[in-house]
Amino acid sequence: MLIGIVGAPNKGKSTIFSALTMNDVPIADYPFTTIKPNLGVAYATKKCVHEELKTKCKARNSLCADGIRMFPVNLTDVAGLVEGAHEGKGMGNQFLNDLASADALILVADVSGRTDPSGNKTTGADPAEDVRMVEKELVEWLAGVVRGNISKISRRPDGIDALYEVLAGLKVTKDDIKTVVEANGLPSSKISWTDKQVMEFSIVLIKRSKPTLIAANKSDVPGSEANVEKLRKEFGEGNVIPCSGAMELALRKAAKQKLIDYISGSREFKWLHEGESKERQEALKYMQNFLKTRGTNLQELINGAVFGLLDNIAVYPVEDENKYTDSFGNVLPDAILIKRGSTALQFAEKIHTDLAKGMLYAVDARTKRRLSKDYILQDNDVIKIVSAAK
Repeated sequence: MLIGIVGAPNKGKSTIFSALTMNDVPIADYPFTTIKPNLGVAYATKKCVHEELKTKCKARNSLCADGIRMFPVNLTDVAGLVEGAHEGKGMGNQFLNDLASADALILVADVSGRTDPSGNKTTGADPAEDVRMVEKELVEWLAGVVRGNISKISRRPDGIDALYEVLAGLKVTKDDIKTVVEANGLPSSKISWTDKQVMEFSIVLIKRSKPTLIAANKSDVPGSEANVEKLRKEFGEGNVIPCSGAMELALRKAAKQKLIDYISGSREFKWLHEGESKERQEALKYMQNFLKTRGTNLQELINGAVFGLLDNIAVYPVEDENKYTDSFGNVLPDAILIKRGSTALQFAEKIHTDLAKGMLYAVDARTKRRLSKDYILQDNDVIKIVSAAK
């Protein structure tokens, strides 16, 4: 799973990336700080099932602290996008191609109103322009790929297959393409669409294949509330999360220096060292008050992308359904993210292909009930796969 952090220059993308991953990346108050994409790992979080089962897990493929399971998620922070990028302006298609393998996007907008859509300093800027510009460039990028291959696509009787061969590298599925073509009533044989039809297709497909959550960044700046509401009104309340990458990064650095005890996503922290300068103490007190009232919400961004946009659930595989252990006696060592609506057989495939090939049935470790291969998994299921495979 890969989540791309996108946006115009100077909106705080690299700061958010650093705060989520604690990777040291260039952060500066000018456009194009990021040239090559930064890669790192963040963690999606949810309550671990071990407390409900009245046991204690020994996490292996993820982390667990204070009853919270933390699932590793790959992040990429790419170069800032400017208007006309699909035509080669700014970092151009390099930026867009860096997003090809992303499953979902976090689009960073500056709700302080202090940077324009090109990343230049200003006052009173409309952050909705940040979002519109990026969305337009993404659509134009996809449309350009289709147009550039239309002669080849038009020779094929099965247009869905032809489109899939062209777009598969963009993390687009054949089902995505078929659904969008049918929903728009577009011809699907020997495709020779007009520019308007290409755009109609691209607008819907980019939303389906690259679902996007808007990070209303710099929400700690006074007066930003009005811009947050403006974004919510235009793009939907559930699609906009006000956040502060700079504050989260400062808190994480303070925790790393043992000045405070802080876990990302928490609305509070504990002071571990009072002997700091007056300026630092005042800064920490300000952040402490901000956390209580609003929060930095960076954890909500990752959780929103993983569990909301991508609609994943957590399922725990075990070999002993009575003790909730693997073959070595480890309690609930693994937690696997899988798409909501997936079956027990698809879960077995994620564990090991041989296990799935020889699968006989599954067992619900809570109830000890036998489950069929086509059982639809539920969030926090604890499942044993019974297979003929050795």
